[in-house]
Amino acid sequence: MGSPKKKYTVGFHVWIQEEQGHFIGKGRVELLERIQHTGSITKAAKAMKMSYRQAWQMVTDMNSRSDMPIVEKILGGKGGGGAIVTQAGEKAIKLFYEVDEKMKKYASELSKTVNF
Repeated sequence: MGSPKKKYTVGFHVWIQEEQGHFIGKGRVELLERIQHTGSITKAAKAMKMSYRQAWQMVTDMNSRSDMPIVEKILGGKGGGGAIVTQAGEKAIKLFYEVDEKMKKYASELSKTVNF
């Protein structure tokens, strides 16, 4: 008598590219969401256990690959500075999740056809 068949699934990682390279993916979406939540690139970076420099480079890169700024810094004053995710940034987050969801559905369907 044979052993039960193993089940295989299709997996992948989604990211959206611009002509010059990587625009947005899961990590950058998490950074944007943390900036939205904290109002700060510094706090978002700390929450993700990444350096401010790396987070700032990611923000600068996304801003340079977009027609509109994704994140805008708020210059300091009495209460200090901060950062906001713009409407273009919110649209990028939404688009990423829409594409990711469609790909997950496709992978689920494709997984039904994978067997050995």
